[in-house]
This record gives sequence, structure tokens and C-alpha cells, in this order.
Amino acid sequence: MNQTKWDARIERARALEKVYPFASEGLRFYERLAQAQKSLYGELKSRLGKLKKQRPHGGLRQELDLIFLLPRLVPFLSAVEQSAPPALAQSARAMRAKGGNYFKDVLTHFWEAGSVTGAQLDPAEAVVSWAFLQPYAECLADGTELEAIHETPSTCPLCAGKPQVGVLRQEGDGAKRSLICSLCAHEWDYRRLVCPICGEEDVHKLAIYFADGIAHVRVEACDSCRHYIKTVDLTKDGHAVPVVDELATMPLNLWASEHGYTKSETNLLGL
Repeated sequence: MNQTKWDARIERARALEKVYPFASEGLRFYERLAQAQKSLYGELKSRLGKLKKQRPHGGLRQELDLIFLLPRLVPFLSAVEQSAPPALAQSARAMRAKGGNYFKDVLTHFWEAGSVTGAQLDPAEAVVSWAFLQPYAECLADGTELEAIHETPSTCPLCAGKPQVGVLRQEGDGAKRSLICSLCAHEWDYRRLVCPICGEEDVHKLAIYFADGIAHVRVEACDSCRHYIKTVDLTKDGHAVPVVDELATMPLNLWASEHGYTKSETNLLGL
């Protein structure tokens, strides 16, 4: 069973708690949440085995195994209740008390929406549903034999989810850009100087911002649609884990908000 990426995320969260004290509370919550997600991922991985399945582009969200998921939701909610900040813990407790058809309706609604910003749910319901369904979606993505892609879509080619974070990796004398899905964590190539939200290509409308002390993560903002995404530059810090470093670098979110930009997709900390 390949769970090394979950271990890497947990270890990175622990390491960043010392680097960014302002993010320590959120990172500790994420660390405990990732432990619960790792367990859920492992159960499903054992059930599905190693064989990969062919799925059409965007077809992953046509699958929602409620028979597998529903019995595991109450233990997951209990884990969130024990580790989350007070407001989210209270919401998890309230959700756990409802049960029955409510669980089915909330999970189905979020799965069909595919994102926190797209789901017509209470914000806490959306975040908890996302946290629960993310390892399920990621396991399906890891078990997919993806067809060749001859384009650079702005949404995930596996589940049509929105990008959570961008990544820069070394390629030749420069860096190659990719995007990581907020739902299934699939990573796909994307053009370097293009807004992934609206497709703007005019470099004069594409702003980049760095914060002092956070050299390897930056805001990439668009003055056309007024949205932004954070990008982790692995050429500057090869130890970075993009989905975790994105959570930890809160000053970048504050700068973007103060300058009137909206994030393409919020993260598990609501930022």
C-alpha cells in the first residue's frame, strides 16, 4: 500500500510549525486531519487493489460509493471534533448528531459540486465534506489510467475540480508549471503565463507577489478576473509539499485579500 505521500504531508506540517509559528495551530489541525484521511485512503486502497481503471476525462465524479463511505463518516466526524478549532469542532458534532439521510444528501451534494466554493452548503458542512471525500477522490485518481491529454485544461482532467495550488518544477534552464486539484489531488501540466481561472494571457494583467521570509511560495493574481492562486516553487525549496506549504503561508492570503483578489479555491483552513 502506497501511503508515503500522506506521511510526507504530515511530516511537512510538523516541520513548518517551527518555521511559521503564526500557522502552527492550523498546521497541527491539518496534521491530525491528515492522519484520519490517511486511514480512510488506506482502507479504500486495500479494497480497490493495485489494478488501474480507465476513466474518461472528468469521469471520476460519476462514481460515489456511499456503501463504503457512509459507515466511515461518523468516526471521521469524531476525529474532526477532537482535533479541529472550536467552531469547526462544534459543526462536526452537530453533523454527527443528524445521521441518516442527512449524511447521504450532504456528501452527494458536495460530490456533485466538487468544491467548497461551488457547494450550496453551510461553510462548515462543505469543509468537513471536502476533508472526508478528498482521500476517497484521491484514491480513485491514483487508480486511474488517464488517457493522453493534448491540451492544458484549467480544471482537473480527472474530476473537473478546481486547482488548489500551482507548482513549479525544474525543466531545462527554466521551470515547468503544473496545477494540483483541490478534490482529487491529481497534478496536470499548465501553461506558465496564463491565469488558470479565466485564461488571461496578457502578462501586464498577471501580477506576482512574494512575502518576506517566504521565498518559495508566491501569489499569482489576475487583474482581469481578480482571482489568485498560490504557487509553490520547488526549484527554491525541494523539501516543500505543495498542498501543505499552501496552507502554511497565510501572509500571502492576507496580501491578496487586502488588494481585492479572491482565491480560486479555499483550503481546508478556510483560507
